[in-house]
Amino acid sequence: MEITTEMIKELRAATNAGVLDCRKALTEANGDFQKALDWLREKGMATAAKRSDRTASNGVVELYSHGGGRVGVMVEVNCETDFVARSEAFRAFAHEVALQIAAQAPQYVSETEIPESVLAHEAEIAKKRAIEEGKPEAVAVRIVEGRLNKFKDEVCLLRQSYIRDEETTIEKLLHQTVASTGENIVIRRFARWELGEGLTE
Repeated sequence: MEITTEMIKELRAATNAGVLDCRKALTEANGDFQKALDWLREKGMATAAKRSDRTASNGVVELYSHGGGRVGVMVEVNCETDFVARSEAFRAFAHEVALQIAAQAPQYVSETEIPESVLAHEAEIAKKRAIEEGKPEAVAVRIVEGRLNKFKDEVCLLRQSYIRDEETTIEKLLHQTVASTGENIVIRRFARWELGEGLTE
């Protein structure tokens, strides 16, 4: 796969790693952004990775109300210092995360939070569908894996496509904010309410 200047720029923005390191990471990862990010982290070159073990105990609880009060969101986003917590870049990021939650209704922050029972249930549904569609067993396994990944992309906030730019995920946006603020940033937890949710007629 051809490694473009745009891909290198995006990885640099997210990690603060050098141009050559970013090119090498993307080459090693065959153009896959997440794998390139992991490669840089393993080599200790990514700013986000360097900062991820630092305690983030400051931050903000961002509140957002949408559609004339029909949807409400509360999200806790943490950083290391009060200085960054008050910065425009950090506040803007927290607000964008709240907008994302309101619009896309994720269920978890990251895939590590998905219970095994939920994944097993989704895999079972995907497998039954593949068999009903007449797919051979070997192909069905790949289909199940693909559908599970799609499910994670839908329900995990960090894996979702950013509502303002479908080419970017919330995780990439997070890494870019880490790079621009110079601090570890964590989306700790969130809650989303929708008017009438859970009511039965």
